[in-house]
Amino acid sequence: MKLLSPDYPECSDSEEDQSDVRDGVLKITLHILKNMNQCELASTLQNKFLPACHQKSKSRLREKFLKINEGISDHGTATLLNDIYTDLYITEEGNGDINTEHEVRQIETASRRPATQETPIKCNDLFKEKGIRSVLTKGVAGIGKTVSVQKVILDWAEGKANQDIIFMFPLPFRELNLMKEKKLSLMNFLHHFFPETKELKLRHFNQYKMLFIFDGLDECRLPLNFQNNECLYDVTESASVDVLLTNLIKGNLLPSALLWITSRPGAANQIPPECVDLVTEVRGFSDPQKEEYFRKRISDQSLANKIITHMKSSRSLYIMCHIPVFCWISATIKHKDQKYHQKCDPDPQQTRESILALGKLAFQQLEKGNLIFYEEDLRECGIDVREASVYSGVCTQIFREEFGLHLGKVFSFVHLSVQEFLAALYAFLSFILKNKNVLQEKTTGFYFKKSKMSGFLKSAVDKALQSENGHLDLFLRFLLGLSLESNQSLLRGLMPQTGSSSHSKQETVEYIKEKIRENLSPEKSINLFHCLNELNDHSLVQEVQSYLNNGEYSRLHGVRLSPAQWSALAFVLLNSEVELDEFDLNKYEQSEECLHRLLPVIKASRKAVLSGCNLTEESCRVLSSVLSSNSSSLRELDLSYNKLQDSGVKPLSAGLEKPHCTLEILRLYSCNLTEESCRVLSSVLSSNSSSLRELDLGENKLQDSGVKLLSAGLENPHCTLEILRLDWCSVTDEGCAALVSALRSNISSHLRELNLNYNNPGESGVKLLSDLLKDPHCKLETLQLSGCNLTEESYRVLSSVLSSNSSSLRELDLSGNILQDSGVKLLSAELENPHCTLEILRLSNCSVTDEGCAALVSALRSNPSSHLRELNLKYNNPGESGMKLLSDLLKDPHCKLETLQ
Repeated sequence: MKLLSPDYPECSDSEEDQSDVRDGVLKITLHILKNMNQCELASTLQNKFLPACHQKSKSRLREKFLKINEGISDHGTATLLNDIYTDLYITEEGNGDINTEHEVRQIETASRRPATQETPIKCNDLFKEKGIRSVLTKGVAGIGKTVSVQKVILDWAEGKANQDIIFMFPLPFRELNLMKEKKLSLMNFLHHFFPETKELKLRHFNQYKMLFIFDGLDECRLPLNFQNNECLYDVTESASVDVLLTNLIKGNLLPSALLWITSRPGAANQIPPECVDLVTEVRGFSDPQKEEYFRKRISDQSLANKIITHMKSSRSLYIMCHIPVFCWISATIKHKDQKYHQKCDPDPQQTRESILALGKLAFQQLEKGNLIFYEEDLRECGIDVREASVYSGVCTQIFREEFGLHLGKVFSFVHLSVQEFLAALYAFLSFILKNKNVLQEKTTGFYFKKSKMSGFLKSAVDKALQSENGHLDLFLRFLLGLSLESNQSLLRGLMPQTGSSSHSKQETVEYIKEKIRENLSPEKSINLFHCLNELNDHSLVQEVQSYLNNGEYSRLHGVRLSPAQWSALAFVLLNSEVELDEFDLNKYEQSEECLHRLLPVIKASRKAVLSGCNLTEESCRVLSSVLSSNSSSLRELDLSYNKLQDSGVKPLSAGLEKPHCTLEILRLYSCNLTEESCRVLSSVLSSNSSSLRELDLGENKLQDSGVKLLSAGLENPHCTLEILRLDWCSVTDEGCAALVSALRSNISSHLRELNLNYNNPGESGVKLLSDLLKDPHCKLETLQLSGCNLTEESYRVLSSVLSSNSSSLRELDLSGNILQDSGVKLLSAELENPHCTLEILRLSNCSVTDEGCAALVSALRSNPSSHLRELNLKYNNPGESGMKLLSDLLKDPHCKLETLQ
């Protein structure tokens, strides 16, 4: 420790050199202490030599993030974060493509998603794994990304977590946007946001572990031009903020610094995949976490119980409460009056103008795809920035303002759906009160007459359909709902009687039906059915329901449906109260057209049976998009008996390799596949993101060459396959040798079932398999060798496995081989062994007579510890005596046989 004392004698000429020597010795000492598991001592020692700005930074961030303002901007009602913070369900997904579908659709899909083998992760553990430099965390609006960031910073500032990180630099994009015109060095950039860091020396930037947190990528208004921005390596060199960010993210600047970026899914692809080491997704609250939140948030537990009961009584509300912000809305029963505290009621005309201004902001920014707004955006809409936080008393519930560290205010709605509703309200009131169609005026300047509301609504339908990412889907639903007279009564305070609108909704209904018949994408069609629901029209749905029989869809088998009816069927299935556990295409029409039409249903189902449906390579392409979607519920896919060929398996495998793919079971039995399919599937098995547990490749011309390629995948430690079926694949002893070699070399192999029925392993292949089964590292529990032309020598070596005390074998299928009584006697001799753990033995069609039966009965009687519970002797010749022996065995109280065939 004396070496590290500030009083240590000078060993070089300059103070800078002395500091470098001390820093070097300190670094070595810390490394030694950590290797000795003296982490606490290392931490104490390190803190002693850290600059004073380290503690200043922690104190400043603790003060800033200690409290939370949920949903509204009233800082007087802030709550201590630790008092109400509830852990979120966050999954680790690796790096990969980002889902861009509408967030409400993602929420609806997530509600059907079953529990899987996804890897949950805590925010404080994001950088625990070695080699992780940059993490991208995505999640829909209001799901808790920013609160998670706040919790991580607070835990660090309070010394509870991540103490190996010396500095944390939270930099929300909404603040960075305001500096897009600035030009400065990275050092000056940090000094600007964190003045206490001015005492840091240049060498400290590489010496101390730093974490940069960029929250809200979806709010970024910088170009983030990763392709064309100049490269920058010097932290003292000046450049635009955009150049600084892209070089920091790419690792050119401060390559040792850690980065954490949060984003809504639609904006996450702005970051190149090669710049991200880990992608995580915030899924919001699990069901128990919802209740935990309410009990923490509401001190009156009786009231908390009432709210929880109410939440559970409404399926849609229960689903939406996966999102923490909706839990906040549900928990906030009544707020204090936050209006202007005027003595008299506000002027109705002024209120109307205020709401129109707020709606105009919502509409204009929704069109641009903006989720946050700045002072100039508000001013353009006639909103007084000084009074925005209590604007007409409405914004206290739905609008919030946030203060940057130094950069003024930014504004946002509490949730996207609120912005969408207000945008629809603005468009509707503009038409009713001012005869103005805001959807068309920019391009045509044409105003509809009041009597032509149907024309106005048609233009809204067209506008929504033109959107590639569906960002106007909910806007359209809200707008159509507002057009109904029954709903307009709720707007009486905003609409003078002269402004009420009565129109024939039938014209709008027919227009939407026409659009549905135009063969739109399934997603757009389904949204239009939601629109018909808003207009209380269910005629198309009723057409399809007329085919249904007590909830069963068998009556639709072979029925030729129109595109509109297909869309209606998809809508009915998706909105059924019955969980979509299994979807069977054979119940409808066995065609690619039907597959395309019902793709959203497949995506929402846990199991899809598409066997024998005349599918081709094109079907595999669209199914690949389902597999790679992070909102897919699909866990099992059966494509057997389709002529997919290798060209079809290739795009399918591309989907299987995506990090979002959670498929566990894939059946490709009799699909005209060759060794080329094995090549791409081997890559899937080797992928560290693959969740595949079962693969059926039976009755395909794989041959030994294909099995060798598959074995390369089985060798990989990342392979999680548990069941492999290769029956009728022309496998010989050469293929068996490749499989055995792979399973021997991969001691972490998960394979527990191997089906080699109707192949030709030969005596040498069976010998290799038998030796593998005796290996204590081998986890194989089921081996199927039915119809494999086995010889007596093969029975001899397989029998020796049964008495091995290191074997995991539980099930052995030798059916369809000429086993005869001699072979059964060899097996029976080992069944007598107390080490035998076999539970299922299949010997159907093996030419067994009463003599073989006698040997089996004798073995089971003499081994009271026998585990055998199932014995299959179908298609043999036991005779009356054999039957008598077996019957008597079943009466023996020590016999554990449960099934005798």
